[in-house]
Amino acid sequence: MKKLVVLVMTSILSLSAFAEGYQVNLLSTKQTGMGHVGVGMKLGAESMHFNPAGLVFLKTNMDFSLGISAVMAKAKYSNAGYSAKTDNPVSTPLYAYAGFKIYDNLAAGISLTTPYGSSLKWPKHWEGASLIQDISLKSYVIQPTLSYKITDKLSIGVGLQLAWGNVNLSRGLMGAKDFQGIGKALEGYLPLLSQLPLSEQEKQGLQDMVALMENTTVPPAYARLDGNAHMRVGFNVGIMYDICDKVTVGLSYRSKIKMRVKEGDAELTYSNRNIENMFGQMELLLAKYGSYLPANFPNISIPKYDQGSFHAELPLPSNTTLGVSYRPTDRWELALDLQYVGWSAYDSLNVYFNEAELGIAPIKAEKNYKNAMTYRLGASYKATERLDVRAGVYFDQSPIRKNLYNPETPGMNKLGISAGLTFEPYKNLQIDVAFLYIQGFDRDGKYPYKNVVTGKDESFGGKYKSTAFSPSIGLAYRF
Repeated sequence: MKKLVVLVMTSILSLSAFAEGYQVNLLSTKQTGMGHVGVGMKLGAESMHFNPAGLVFLKTNMDFSLGISAVMAKAKYSNAGYSAKTDNPVSTPLYAYAGFKIYDNLAAGISLTTPYGSSLKWPKHWEGASLIQDISLKSYVIQPTLSYKITDKLSIGVGLQLAWGNVNLSRGLMGAKDFQGIGKALEGYLPLLSQLPLSEQEKQGLQDMVALMENTTVPPAYARLDGNAHMRVGFNVGIMYDICDKVTVGLSYRSKIKMRVKEGDAELTYSNRNIENMFGQMELLLAKYGSYLPANFPNISIPKYDQGSFHAELPLPSNTTLGVSYRPTDRWELALDLQYVGWSAYDSLNVYFNEAELGIAPIKAEKNYKNAMTYRLGASYKATERLDVRAGVYFDQSPIRKNLYNPETPGMNKLGISAGLTFEPYKNLQIDVAFLYIQGFDRDGKYPYKNVVTGKDESFGGKYKSTAFSPSIGLAYRF
């Protein structure tokens, strides 16, 4: 394991790390079954995430809830007759809530959630390997919360968000076509190189290098990265008001959080031993004859990333949600949420290296996300004293612009359809199950990058499709 500057952290913390493609809407099994609505609903301990103002309406002195989901997602890329599909591992976001009534008008609680996280695994040698091979992201938020009832109809709440995360990512350091291009460029310099005082062994070595580069069909080297985003602090505030006995409105705001990454561990591997030996031989030749070479000689060495360190900052967007719930009868509850996500805060992700003597240029990745809306609608019906059934639907706008579309986060407009139920085998003990299906709307997009051979600006583009399915299970107990 080499200590490597996490060059590819630009892909990681699109923690896009927290980008649209990795936002998890599985923070309550009950609410997943209703399309993830809840800002205008009194949800007990689970209100801590949706609207902390609702926590004060606990029906008992203590309320506990926990659950886990399994996310099975697929994405497909296609362009000009070529296609590639992901083979994603199952992700398992979870949640746990504990709420306590202090007084009739005051409640407190604490929660652990994973609001961002997912797994994406493209084929190792696919055409976009230099942008992303696979990524596994997990984020965690601990939120202590206070909720206060000002009047019988009006309440407020505030939560302190302590967020951190980790990520594993793999990508090729250059594409196979780029590597072939370097070989062709090097071949054009062979007449010039033959004029240098090379030994016969070195001349043959150059010929072998050219042949190896031109005939390699896979990325020559890969970086496997493990990085940590250190704990940062944000807040979650909300207000709730009963217009009448049947209608409640709520408003919540989760603040922007600036996540910071310092460095991470990485394993640098080569596609095969011949390529690894080739880079080693090239380093020796450049050290020996580099002063004889022209300035435009092709870049055939790997920068000394393992000798540097960097600093980077990623803004995570704010969320503002307006919700309303309507209870036409004692058995029915309908809810609508309108969520506005301030993705415009994510305009770029820049990585700066601390060691000036290494001469490693900053990595600046333009994102230019746009603000986006999510529309949610859900319904709950109390079929019996022990059984509740739910259904929901939501539409999620993608913040990613067409001309800045990276396969690390194949975000697109999505339609989610869900259903669920709650069974109460014993008084105050509830078993929740839910099922969510997400259909992404097909989207064309491209992502700009600089060709390492020509130095010209190019783009990687094509059509993307995605689907996801997630079953969830949860337990709740009140006493």
